[in-house]
Amino acid sequence: MTTLETTHIEPRPAMSEIDTFGLTHKGLVRSTNNDHFLIASFHRKLRVHHTSIPNGIGEHETASRGFLFLVADGVGGLTSAGEGSALALSTLAQHLLHATELCSEMVLTQPEKSMNELREAILQAHAALVAMGQQAGGRPATTVTLYAAFWPRAFAVHVGDSRMYRYRDGELTRFTSDQTYEQLMLESGAIKPGSPEAKRLKNVLWSAVGNDEVVPQIVPTDITRRDVILVCSDGLTKHVSDDEIRDRMARDETSEESVRALIDLALSRGGSDNVTAVMGKIRAKQD
Repeated sequence: MTTLETTHIEPRPAMSEIDTFGLTHKGLVRSTNNDHFLIASFHRKLRVHHTSIPNGIGEHETASRGFLFLVADGVGGLTSAGEGSALALSTLAQHLLHATELCSEMVLTQPEKSMNELREAILQAHAALVAMGQQAGGRPATTVTLYAAFWPRAFAVHVGDSRMYRYRDGELTRFTSDQTYEQLMLESGAIKPGSPEAKRLKNVLWSAVGNDEVVPQIVPTDITRRDVILVCSDGLTKHVSDDEIRDRMARDETSEESVRALIDLALSRGGSDNVTAVMGKIRAKQD
C-alpha cells in the first residue's frame, strides 16, 4: 500500500531550522575507507541570461523543496570498492535531480510514481557500476541506503545492509531490513540467532548495487517536525545497539554532537569496519 492519509500537515520547516550532519571514519582495522555519504537539498533556480531591465534582476533560488540523506558502503576489500560507492551516490544524485515527480504534488497524490523514480535511480546506479566493472575489470558493488524527504512525505530506499532509523515521540523505527544471507535464513527459521552459521553469513549480501542481484526496498512514510533521522553503515551497527542508537537520538543536542558520539562509541568498541553516519532533525529557531 503506497497511499498515506494526511489529517493534518504541519508547516514546512525553514532551512534555518534543519540541522544535518554527516561523518565517516575508516575505523581502526581497515587501511582504506570505502564508505561515502551525501547530504543534499533540492531547489528551483532562476538564472537570467539576458534582460533589458537595468542592472538585471539577479539570480533567484527557492527554499528547499526536498532533502536527501545517502550512505553507500563499498562491498569487499577491492580497490574499486570506494570508487564504486562514490559512483553510486553521484549517479543517484544526478538522476534524482531531474526526477520532477519527486518535487511535485504527485508526491502526495501519486506516491507510486515517486517510488518508481527512486527505484529507477537505484537501477541507474547499478548500471553505472556494472559498466565500471566492464571497463576497469573486477566487480565493484555497494550498499545504498537513502532517505528522501519531500514535505510532508518521505521515502526510505535501501539495498544491502546499511540502515535507516527514525526516532519519533520516544519510539525508534528501523525502515530497512538487512539484505544478508544471515537475515534471510533467520527469517526462514533455517538457522538460529548467534549460531556459528549465522555469524558466518552475517556480512554476506544477497542483494547489492552492482551485484548479480539488486532488489531495492522502498518504504513510503510521512514526516513530522518531531522526527530525527539516522542513516548509517553497518560499521556503526556492528558495535552500537538499537537501544543505544535510540537513547542518543532522543537527546536534546545537535546532529553533529549525536553523530560524533555514535561514531566514537563504535570506535571505542573496536572500530572493526568503516563507520559512517548521517543525521537530520528540525530544531526550532532561536530568538
